[in-house]
Amino acid sequence: MPLKAENITKCFGETTVLEDFSHEFADGAVTVIMGASGCGKSTLLAVLMGIMPPDSGTVTGNDTRLSAVFQEDRLCENLTVLSNIRLVLGKKAGREMLISELAEVGLEGCAEKPVRELSGGMKRRTALLRALLAEYDVLFLDEPFKGLDEDTKRTVMEYTKRMTEGKTVILVTHDREEAEFFGGELIELQKNA
Repeated sequence: MPLKAENITKCFGETTVLEDFSHEFADGAVTVIMGASGCGKSTLLAVLMGIMPPDSGTVTGNDTRLSAVFQEDRLCENLTVLSNIRLVLGKKAGREMLISELAEVGLEGCAEKPVRELSGGMKRRTALLRALLAEYDVLFLDEPFKGLDEDTKRTVMEYTKRMTEGKTVILVTHDREEAEFFGGELIELQKNA
């Protein structure tokens, strides 16, 4: 069953962030969500994932395997890069395969480093890799490439596109270039007055 939002409204106090939002997300395709800061993009992802209940409306199709990159990296700082990735994989992923995937995103030599010793961009790539390697039916990406220099960003975007081909992906970005690169359907949220 595809992920579907029907008449979603979400308020914080007197502020309505989402109002009567409805959309059916295409299975096996990318949907890009854009809009100004504060228009409800991250809130919409949280509602779609079931992390935050809507004030009204319903979400269906989210009772499957979900994977996500949040705006914050949400890594275990004292664990190594490899251990953070293994949290979603268990023991089924071999070390050599994981080392190879780390190299794909420019993290060669980082497998045994504690996450707390990484730069912001390295943490971002670790969080993204963890989400991409998990088993999922729907992948949520909230500004997944922020903090990456242009060359690294291009490499990681190409890797992400390759890894998500034919999968259901919901990508939040402010970057029009990223939206065009991933293609798919574009939803532009408007800020409520």
